[in-house]
Amino acid sequence: MKVLYACSEIYPLLKTGGLADVSAALPLALQHSGCDVRVLLPGFPAIFAGIKNLDASSEAALNLPRGYGPELPAGAVAKIVRAELPNGLVCYVLDAPACFDRPGSPYLNPDGQAWPDNAQRFALLSWAAACLGQGLDALWPPDILHCHDWHTGLGPLYLSLPQGSEGVRAASVFTIHNLAYQGLFPAEVFSTLGLADHLFGIDGVEFYNQVSFMKAGLQFADRITTVSPSYAREILTHEQGSGLEGVLCSRSAVLSGILNGVDYLVWNPAHDAVLKQTFDWRSLGRKKHAKTQLQTFMGLQLRPDALVLGVVSRLTEQKGLHLLAAILEDVVSQGAQLALIGGGDPTIEQAFTDAAKKHPGQVAVRIGYDESLAHSIIAGADVIVVPSRFEPCGLTQLYGLRYGTLPLVRRIGGLADTVVDASPEHLLDGTACGVVFDDFSVDGLKAALQRTQSLYAQPAAWKAVQKRAMQLRFDWRVAAEQYLALYTSLKPDAA
Repeated sequence: MKVLYACSEIYPLLKTGGLADVSAALPLALQHSGCDVRVLLPGFPAIFAGIKNLDASSEAALNLPRGYGPELPAGAVAKIVRAELPNGLVCYVLDAPACFDRPGSPYLNPDGQAWPDNAQRFALLSWAAACLGQGLDALWPPDILHCHDWHTGLGPLYLSLPQGSEGVRAASVFTIHNLAYQGLFPAEVFSTLGLADHLFGIDGVEFYNQVSFMKAGLQFADRITTVSPSYAREILTHEQGSGLEGVLCSRSAVLSGILNGVDYLVWNPAHDAVLKQTFDWRSLGRKKHAKTQLQTFMGLQLRPDALVLGVVSRLTEQKGLHLLAAILEDVVSQGAQLALIGGGDPTIEQAFTDAAKKHPGQVAVRIGYDESLAHSIIAGADVIVVPSRFEPCGLTQLYGLRYGTLPLVRRIGGLADTVVDASPEHLLDGTACGVVFDDFSVDGLKAALQRTQSLYAQPAAWKAVQKRAMQLRFDWRVAAEQYLALYTSLKPDAA
């Protein structure tokens, strides 16, 4: 089974969020399950800096068909080159300097604004995926084109169209990592995408007189997946469907939820290079050293008995962090501490930075992202706080479980699928692994925090829940087997 995995970022080369972690782990797990996997990536500077064995010679380059697909800037060139990822997987890199060789993040300029040509940039990435899916590399025609999130949402649509010659055509799978980010662009962008006029309509890419890359993936993929079973059900509703629930309901027969996993080679306290003292569930007492390391590094008071709350997250309304900001006075007054890294909404950022200035030694905040600090927080905190309004899967709570850092989460999406509440019955039967609440409100989070503090005040019970959490496994092997079964249903004759 030959699988082309198309995405916009991959850890450790380029990461802005959980998509990069998934893209690093899932292709490798699929390879271990017997698939022949290659990854398509846009040619950002960080990608080119991290790949190896690049063959960019003119003889090896794959030239995209002319006369089809999205418009390129005047005089721009685009080709696909082969290389290897650090993990040894073969990758294709879309080498289009006019589109990708620029400063800033993959999606934003250095001033934090979306690049004005994002539609054309990621349409080109989708077009490249589709060309490969139609056998552009004659030596390796994929059976499956697996596209991820809006950045490659046009891939299944382009794949469904004639592209000069009809030959091998892959089946398409489109995975929603977060339906709220849809790749919406003004209607006038449509004319630059190389699509027939009738596709700007209700059965095409039109969404309230805009172009939606996400909708394209939903409409034209052979199968749709998302990253947890609960989220697959939730997005069929008005509350969680982000305006696309009608499309999703019409395609519900080909929609399924496959829970994300964790790369335990990266997220494992038994051999985490960030930690001065490693630990596992059998040596849980050594976790206190990670707590001291975190408090020292972030300037928190060295209070071993303080309940340390950790946050590693985008600071957005979706993540519910404004609720936490609203109760920080209570957090501090009750003796707890907060260690936070993240960025996003300027108002939420300011609320946390103000709290850190007001409560030095009790609240520590770093705006931005740093992988090592994220590991330190998840290892050293007692609780990882994820009070999301919606959460497709969530990886942070899974990392927290592995480190004995108990998740405090809202019962939604993948959080509901992975965290069992420390209710009396679950404490009794030994299945509890965190604290779960329902009401998305300040009072809801406050009540959950009070329950967390009550559990923390019972060391034996707390330790039992930690050990249960640390022994849970959310292995990518399980997800890979489910994806392989899905691929096989589309291409039963593929080797």
